[in-house]
Amino acid sequence: MRVYTFAVGLFAGLGSFLFGYDTGIITTSIAHDSFKAYMGHPNNAMTGAIVSTYIAGEAIGAILQMLLGDKLGRKRFMQLLCFVVTVGTVIQTSAQNYAMFLVGRILTGVAATGPGDFRGGLVGTVPIYNSEISPPESRGLIGGLSGYMIGIGGFLANWIGYACSFASDSNSFQWRFPLALQIPPGVILFVGLQFMLPESPRWLVRHGRDEEAKNAFGKIRGNLSGDTLHAEFEEMKEQILFEKETEVSSFKEAWTKYKRRVIIAVAVQTMTSLTGVNVINYYQTTLYKQLGITGNNVLLLAAIYGSIGVIINVFSLRLLDTYGRVKLLGFGSMGLCIDLIYSALMARYFAGSDNRVGKGFAILGIYLFTAIYYLGINSTTWLYGVEILPIYLRSTVTGLASLSHFVWNIALTEAGPSAFANIHENYYYVFVGTTFFSTVCVFLFFPETKGRSLEMIAAEFGDEVADPLSDADTTTTTGAQKKSGGEMVEHHESA
Repeated sequence: MRVYTFAVGLFAGLGSFLFGYDTGIITTSIAHDSFKAYMGHPNNAMTGAIVSTYIAGEAIGAILQMLLGDKLGRKRFMQLLCFVVTVGTVIQTSAQNYAMFLVGRILTGVAATGPGDFRGGLVGTVPIYNSEISPPESRGLIGGLSGYMIGIGGFLANWIGYACSFASDSNSFQWRFPLALQIPPGVILFVGLQFMLPESPRWLVRHGRDEEAKNAFGKIRGNLSGDTLHAEFEEMKEQILFEKETEVSSFKEAWTKYKRRVIIAVAVQTMTSLTGVNVINYYQTTLYKQLGITGNNVLLLAAIYGSIGVIINVFSLRLLDTYGRVKLLGFGSMGLCIDLIYSALMARYFAGSDNRVGKGFAILGIYLFTAIYYLGINSTTWLYGVEILPIYLRSTVTGLASLSHFVWNIALTEAGPSAFANIHENYYYVFVGTTFFSTVCVFLFFPETKGRSLEMIAAEFGDEVADPLSDADTTTTTGAQKKSGGEMVEHHESA
């Protein structure tokens, strides 16, 4: 892996950083007394709307990705969204009332997100771009940078929110200044995309721009005169052209031909919402208050929460290419189930009590949740859902997966304040059930992809692959019936 390749992936990750920062900063903003007073002391439903309208914007961003992501290319689409996210941030920062603030939230949601957890807009396009520029043996690291930069954004947002809590409650600096800090990264990414980052070589090949693709591939990966890189480029090109010859023209055909891949791509992004990660992240300040924590200590605990994810995610980036995607997803989901049950029990027995030690163990459960999530789930879902898809379906199905994620996320986060106020810790058990179901599905139906080129992953799902690719590596391909005489290797994908 070249340092330049890593640097390109890291810079592109600014798009994911914007999502992580905005997600984190709203957690502290809605906790500031100055924000509550300025917005007319919003009730639980209005507070939920601040979060859910952002997610509604994400859903719009996912639809835009489905319609425009592949037509404009990875770079141009990200530039468009950089403009939108900057406008949305300016509106939020200068908001004069609750309604104006919601408009800014929607626009920022359209652009900044789409897991990740898979989101539409910037955060859905960044993992596509990073996975397409990565060498197979390092795709976990470079592709996983998208999820990691989300953590970095949340980390900085939480600490900035905490620092601004010491400003006077009598003015709006407490919440306006942290929001305004989102503006520079959007501008920097827009300019950098224009002058520094090459277009995805795979996207260029698919659109018949072979010479540009060679130049971009050589710039990212090294001199194409080397036998290994030249062979990799030719294999990539041959498989993309083969897929283009046989690509489907409608989503109905895609569903028929790639049913299993579409289902898994949507499921891996939906499962992130169903873990409850966004509910806990957005409303952790509410959870701390229910445990009797007051004042700036609430925001301090939120800042520590964000720091844990950033530290733990470093190990995840390494494990993606050594331990594998499926084990991280499966065991990570299993760990979350155990932790959610633990957290529910701690909250039941110690929320509202005078037992300081018990409250400490309750907070530990919240911290363990983010540690497990960032170790096994965060970067993994951003990468896995992208790399299992054919190139001409990546933007469309990624957008569809994002849309599914957002529909669930809107419902769960809008219900969050009222649920925690009415059924308290029992809300955790909703996520125990959904996450346990995800754990079973991962171990039963998700194939491993570590160390495989994006083109050879097709063979893992029983798709047809160009003959040179099947010659290169058939050690993990199942169900293949290889024919002689240079014919295509035919596979039949199971649902």
